[in-house]
Amino acid sequence: MLDPRSNQELPPIPAKRYFTIGEVSDLCAVKPHVLRYWEQEFPQLKPVKRRGNRRYYQRHDVLMVRQIRSLLHEQGFTIQGARQRLEGDTAQNDVSRSQQLVRQMRVELEEILHVLRR
Repeated sequence: MLDPRSNQELPPIPAKRYFTIGEVSDLCAVKPHVLRYWEQEFPQLKPVKRRGNRRYYQRHDVLMVRQIRSLLHEQGFTIQGARQRLEGDTAQNDVSRSQQLVRQMRVELEEILHVLRR
């Protein structure tokens, strides 16, 4: 079942270097088996694999998952259409990623402001 939350309503990405598949699943509202499938379908999604074939995602991977999720679940693209969009429209990807980063930074700055006001 699809999670009705849009990318704007997803939780902020913590300031960490690596994320487990479970953490990415929670941050992006996508089940772990879907993440593993998307790794096969989208060459841009390449988490680092360590001991025991464990996946470790970096911040840019989490942003890519959110972008793929948006293309598939919110914008109605097929897997093939989303793949073509990600491969062929790099300028749009940069804008979308920049928007996600700005939203993320704003949430983090608002959290800092909240702490400072205490």
